[in-house]
Amino acid sequence: MRKYWYRRILIMIVTFTVAVGGGYYLIEAKHSQLRQEVSAGTSSRNMVIPGGMPIGIYLETQGVMVLGTDAVTAMDGMEYEPASHLVKAGDYIVGLDEEEISSKSQLVDAMKKIDKDEVVLKVRRSEDLIDIKLKPVRCSSKDYKLGIWVRDNAQGLGTITFLNADSQFGALGHGIHDVDTNTLLEINDGTVYETSIKDIQKGVNGTPGGMEGIIVYNNYNVLGSITKNTDCGIFGKIDRIDALFTDQTPMETASTDEIEEGPATIRCAVEGEVKDYEIHITKVDKHTDELNKGLVIEVTDKKLLEVTGGIVQGMSGSPIMQNGKIVGAVTHVFVQDSTKGYGIFIENMLKNVTLS
Repeated sequence: MRKYWYRRILIMIVTFTVAVGGGYYLIEAKHSQLRQEVSAGTSSRNMVIPGGMPIGIYLETQGVMVLGTDAVTAMDGMEYEPASHLVKAGDYIVGLDEEEISSKSQLVDAMKKIDKDEVVLKVRRSEDLIDIKLKPVRCSSKDYKLGIWVRDNAQGLGTITFLNADSQFGALGHGIHDVDTNTLLEINDGTVYETSIKDIQKGVNGTPGGMEGIIVYNNYNVLGSITKNTDCGIFGKIDRIDALFTDQTPMETASTDEIEEGPATIRCAVEGEVKDYEIHITKVDKHTDELNKGLVIEVTDKKLLEVTGGIVQGMSGSPIMQNGKIVGAVTHVFVQDSTKGYGIFIENMLKNVTLS
């Protein structure tokens, strides 16, 4: 009888030990797996797919941007400047009386409805929203004008720099500014399109060259969306990754402290396909006041010099690589010497994408 109870007690002890021990093992296994996932996730944040491909860019502004004011001729034959000294270049018109304005066509339609001597423009100036009273000029029985030149979109060509694990991209390495006011465009949204390089205008001293591309702005050619326009470039999300990135091999990004003066490469598609070209980083300025001019580079590759003369417009965003890592992107060309230009640290660009 005693032996029977001893066996029962022994079985209970063994069972308890296995249960507790097994449970502890499972918990430790889960913790180990979690640590590995966290470690892998942290590591992947420093890995991106390098770009170098040209993209077509279309941006829509937040409201209608004011370029300037001008005189208009009224029905009486006299010229008036109703907006002079009231609105400024760089202002954004976001409303007319009680109607919200987000595009030039909406502003034109709202102007057709004017039937009074005074209107109120709602304008965003820097961070402030202000109301401006204007007296529109009657140019015909049904036509009123405000004497304001406006713009509501911008188009162009640039180079994509990187794509991260969340399909977020960075491009250009510098912001898109209005050509007339030279102010950074405040965008509502934007679109990335497929493009192909048609021609290259070589850069010569005193005259920057440029890439000419073919961009068809239709839904078939849409690659993704643009959500940010900053001094460090444009940022958004690529939906058709395979259509843009034929090579999806990731590369580690470098910290600013890792970048050194000396040989490096840039990746771009000036010859119709993505290739790497030799350059030399001649200066690393960690304390620059301009975020997109931390690097000074010089093109040394004979083939690239033959094709482009150095750095040309449209190459902005071409990734710069050194010691097997992405260190930055091309941003500007020296007007007086097309073989030289500026670059941005990749760290500055990465601050504008959200890491999961």
